[in-house]
Amino acid sequence: MNPLITLRTLTDSGQSPREIAHEIASFLDKAEHTLDLAQYDFEFGAETAHIIGNAIRAAHARGVTVRLAYNVDHRNPIPVPPPASPDLDLITTLPVTAIPIAGVPNLMHHKYVVRDGRAVLTGSTNWTDDSWGRQENLIVIVESPGIAAQYIANFEELISGAPVAATGASAHPPVDGIRVWFTPRGGPDLSHRIAQAIGLARTRVRICSPVVSSGPILGALAGAVAAGKVDVAGCVDAVQLQGVALQWKDAASAWKLPLLGRLVGGPLSAKPSSPFARGHLHDSMHAKIVVADDTVFAGSFNLSRSGESNAENVLEFDDADHADTLAAFVDTVRARYDELKLTA
Repeated sequence: MNPLITLRTLTDSGQSPREIAHEIASFLDKAEHTLDLAQYDFEFGAETAHIIGNAIRAAHARGVTVRLAYNVDHRNPIPVPPPASPDLDLITTLPVTAIPIAGVPNLMHHKYVVRDGRAVLTGSTNWTDDSWGRQENLIVIVESPGIAAQYIANFEELISGAPVAATGASAHPPVDGIRVWFTPRGGPDLSHRIAQAIGLARTRVRICSPVVSSGPILGALAGAVAAGKVDVAGCVDAVQLQGVALQWKDAASAWKLPLLGRLVGGPLSAKPSSPFARGHLHDSMHAKIVVADDTVFAGSFNLSRSGESNAENVLEFDDADHADTLAAFVDTVRARYDELKLTA
């Protein structure tokens, strides 16, 4: 097992927001010099705002320089993922250099922290109470200066004033057995790499993603299911994927519908989450994981065309033990919900 990687899985109602807030605060509490946060969403209840806010204030009091980049909402339709709503009132009370990132038209969809240029906390988990308590998610901590350096370079890109579309180069060379992918510039390459791993799998493919709409990935999954030589299983979000399928019906993407049909009726389950509305429960199936044999892809990247266009990050690594852990997590999530069905 790669000792530099720590995994923390979250399930709907399987842990409290307070518990996760304390775990993230413990990561922040180890900072001695710098904390760089790129957060798509940053909104808490009173208790968790107190825990995270106090960790940031304590870091500042120790002389730690804290920078927070966050996505700025806009009015354009964004079906997946829903628009973020960072708590600007909270942010203004924190001793941080706050940098708004204009997500127009591409979202700044990261959820990472770089600590002291030596460790990274990343994954699929937004910093909100619902993300921590009512969604399936994954938090990954990597203790590696080499990996941290790549995230710092990405952070500097994000805050440089360049549009989101100009950030996120293709995959960096592997460091400590881990390859980091950034999008949107690396988005098409990442989709093709995941599709390749699925296509080459010999024993198992496990996925969690709110939607599966990237052409290469959808094609690879459909092909694997049709061939029947590999054990394919996973979970999506019923509401979000149904919305995507309806958009495809009379559009240029209609060719994807038969491929999606291959995933209906067995290999995938679908969480019947609450439709998105501001101020209401956000309980989507939010994890973004691919396991292909012993290769893992984990991060903020939805397996979607919009994911390719947004600012995302993904860790790729080969590790049998971590792959087993995440495959078991995917199976647990899949078993909680009925099989995927699409309304005509």
